[in-house]
Order: sequence, then C-alpha cells, then structure tokens
Amino acid sequence: MTTPEQIAEWLAAPEGRQLEFKTASTGFHFEKLVDYCVALANEGGGKIILGITDRRPREVVGTNAFAEPGRTEAGLYERLRHHIRIEETRYHYKRLLIVHVPSRLPGAAWEHNGRYLRRAGDDLVSIPENELRAMFAETGTDYSAEPCAATLVDLAPQALDEFRQRWIRKAGNPRIAEWGVEQTLRDAELLVDGRLNIAALVLFGTRDALGRHLAQAEIVFEYRSSEASGPAQERVEYREGFLLCQDALWQRINLRNDRQSYQDGLFRYDIPTFDETAVREALLNAVAHRDYRLGGSVFVRQYARRLEIVSPGGFPPGITAENIVDQQNPRNRRLAEAMGKCGLIERSGQGLNLMVETAIRQSKPLPDFSGSAAHEVRLTLEGTVQDAAFVRFLERVGEVRLSSFSTHDFLVLDALRREKPLTDFQCSRLPALIEAGAVESHGHGRGVRHLLSRTLYAAIGKRGAYTRKRGLDHETNKELLFKHIRENDVDGSPLSDLRQVLPALSGKQVQNLLRQLRDEGRVRVIGARRWARWHMSPKANSGS
Repeated sequence: MTTPEQIAEWLAAPEGRQLEFKTASTGFHFEKLVDYCVALANEGGGKIILGITDRRPREVVGTNAFAEPGRTEAGLYERLRHHIRIEETRYHYKRLLIVHVPSRLPGAAWEHNGRYLRRAGDDLVSIPENELRAMFAETGTDYSAEPCAATLVDLAPQALDEFRQRWIRKAGNPRIAEWGVEQTLRDAELLVDGRLNIAALVLFGTRDALGRHLAQAEIVFEYRSSEASGPAQERVEYREGFLLCQDALWQRINLRNDRQSYQDGLFRYDIPTFDETAVREALLNAVAHRDYRLGGSVFVRQYARRLEIVSPGGFPPGITAENIVDQQNPRNRRLAEAMGKCGLIERSGQGLNLMVETAIRQSKPLPDFSGSAAHEVRLTLEGTVQDAAFVRFLERVGEVRLSSFSTHDFLVLDALRREKPLTDFQCSRLPALIEAGAVESHGHGRGVRHLLSRTLYAAIGKRGAYTRKRGLDHETNKELLFKHIRENDVDGSPLSDLRQVLPALSGKQVQNLLRQLRDEGRVRVIGARRWARWHMSPKANSGS
C-alpha cells in the first residue's frame, strides 16, 4: 500500500515520465484512462494519480471517479490483456485512486484500437514508425522476417491457396482472390524486395524445400502407450509447411482420442480426452513462438490421457510460466502477423486463454508449463475429466453468460471448485460473477466467503456439497459451541478446544460467537488468556 509519506513526495515531484496527475474530481472517462495506461507503459511504466491537480503547487481535491476500482481493473484487463492494479486510498481525508501501470516488455509495445501511444506534454500521440521499429528490435532481429534462399517454386501451391482463402474469410475482402501469388506474399510481408523470408517457408514450404533450407521446421509426432522408455509405438515426421500438415497432425491425434462419459439425469454426455480447440491452439503456439535458430524439432508426444508438446527455445524475454496468460511477447513477429492475417491466430495471447478456458469448462487440469527450461518450452495438456458435476454446473450457468466471462472469470470458478484461495485480482472479478448468478457471497468483512451458487448446486443434485462448503449457519454454530461447553462444564473448555469444534472458522469468528453466547447469559469465562476456560453460566445451569 502507498504510504502518506510517498504521496507527499509525489506532490513535490515534477510530473515526469513515471507520474501522471489528473484532477478527476467528478469523474474520468474510461477510454481516456485506457489510453494513458498504454502511453505510460510504453514509456517504462509508472503511476496515474486521480484526485490531484496536475499543475504545481498541486492540490489534493479527491476524486469520485470509478466507484468500484475492482471492476475498473477488470475492464482494463479485458481491453489491454494486462494486469493494471488500481489502489484506493485517502490522503488528508480525500479519496485518491492510484493506477499502477507496469512497463512494457522488451521488444514489445502496448496499443489500443491499433494506436501505439506515448505522451507529448499534456497530449497523447502515436509513436513514430522508426521508434516503433526500434522497440520491436530490442530483443534482437525477428528471425522469421529474415530473407532465405528459397524461391517461389519451393512453396506448395495448395498451402498458398489455403492461406488466401482463410485471409478472404478473415478480412471479408473477396478481392484478395484476384491477387497473384507474388502480390499475396508481398501484402502479407512474406516477400520483401523480391526475397522470401523464413516465415513464408515455415507456412508454405514443401518437404524438399524445408529439407534444404530449414530442416528444423518440422513437427515430430510420437504415440506412447505407457510411460516406459524406449521406442515409441508410432512415430511420424511432418517436415512441410504448417498449413500443409496441421490437419493431418490433428487427425492422427484424434485416432486415439477416447471419450469420457457422464450421466445427467436421463441424458449421457461425452467429453473427448483431447479437445480439438485446445490441441490446435497448443500446436499453433509451438510453431509460432519456437526459436528457429536452434536445430531441434517440435515434438508432440501423445499418451493415453495426456499430450506433451515440446518446442525449442525457452520463453521469450519477460514471459514466465506464471504470467504467460496475461503477457505476450512474440518471438517470431512476422510469422505471428501472417498467422493473424489468415485467422489462425485471432489476437495475441488468445491461444493460451482458449486452452485454459477449455480445460476449466471440461473440468480438466490447467495447461502445465512446469517442465519448461531455458532451452525449451514444455506444455502438458491433461485429458482426464476430474469432476463431471462441475461440467454440469457450467452448463447450468448457460452458454450466453459463459461467453461473456473472461479467462480470469473461469479461473475464479475453478479456484472456488478446488477450494483454493483467490488472488487480489481474482477477487476483483467476484462482483460480476455474483451478478451473473454463478457465485454467492456469505458473511461480511474479513469473514466473507464466496461459493459457487446454491441454485446451480441444486440443479446438478449436489445440495450436500453446497452445504458442506458453505458451512453451518450462524445459529447452528453457536449451538455446537454451547453443547460442547455444557458437556465439559466441570473442567471448562479452553479456546483451543472450541476452535476444534468449528475448524472452518477463524479464532476471531469463534470468539465472536462465544461473546454472543455470553451476552445472552448462557455461558461465562473464568480466568484470562491461556488459562481462560468457558463454562455454563449459573442462569443456564438453573434452567437446564
């Protein structure tokens, strides 16, 4: 949390690259906040402080902007796909909002509605093209944009036609069908100054061309029926442009793709062990983000209930297994942009989001990057359905409502199902989930608990699970404590024993219940601190 001393320092400091003050006494436009976050991130990150005048001597006026900062945080994430924390604090009894904007990653830049912004005095302007290119080059040259020795005869016509047809559908522009091969490649920035680049070879190269110019751009499929080491039961090498082999690779995986059944009343449903959407997105990520300067191949290893995809090169700079859902830093920008043009990649970072959402909707373990290292990224997709009731739960939420949920909304539901603690950002998603009827809130203040909705538990025949997770009601908890004190009245009950009666409650919550029993004249405490013992009150004894 920001201290008053820190705010005092900011008040005296000049408004520079890392500080932006806005009066915002009555409000602040959300779109303007988005733009300022983009500009500040592109300049190294910093803080936007709402409720302080921007000209010195600065005055703390307070702000009424964004009454629910948690929802604003969620809105910023939806718009920019980055976590931006908003802190609500008070200084001299005035409400302030401090927007903590992280820095962009090396080799990347933030944009909003296609504009890469920075500040220019009190205004926001687009970053000049030469500066933008310099930003993208910070992590080194984009290898996929490098020219290669291949020529047009090294590209498979059917792959080029597939690319053109996909581009027409994605852009909604039928005139693309009239373009020749060279114009198509030039407009996709895959043919520059008359020379093909690596990205063109990865997408369209024939087997012979890849063997001569880029042999590492292959995908090796293995099927293993057990964990035992030794040769795989099946091994197939796909050394050809990705648009030539992607469907064949999925079809091979699908040959051994069993279905897991579950019953819902009179109806039986089947869930595939390997979901096509998740698998295709995982393959896309491996091809788009691997390091083509390294000699290794992409490996796809299929087991009975899991799929492992290993791609050469570790995570790009700034990306980790922990932040990969939220941060994007494409290693092969030219290749990723070409995939985006033809609709293989809808937007940066969406692939992993789809994998996460699919896993949760099918009650499978989340995608696992724990085996990754500096020289490779290892992704494991587990296929076992863990809780069919949760699948039915999400079906009861309804497809319309689910389609409006973000990836982090699904992660909140998954955490509640697993009874895992929520992060601060996940807590900011709760109001929308409560409004959607998927989550309920019980209690107040620090004792508040959030559960999956009772009505949905009832709909899937899991009322008992709801009661267990919610815990006993307030009066029942009091009666359990009173019963224990009555049965042990001779020796008295220490607090440690009483906490064992209600293990789901905190010590403070148990003490609150005991105080209520005492105020009702039913129990009394003898002794203090560690020697304190709870007994029946004389009044309660006489009435028993």
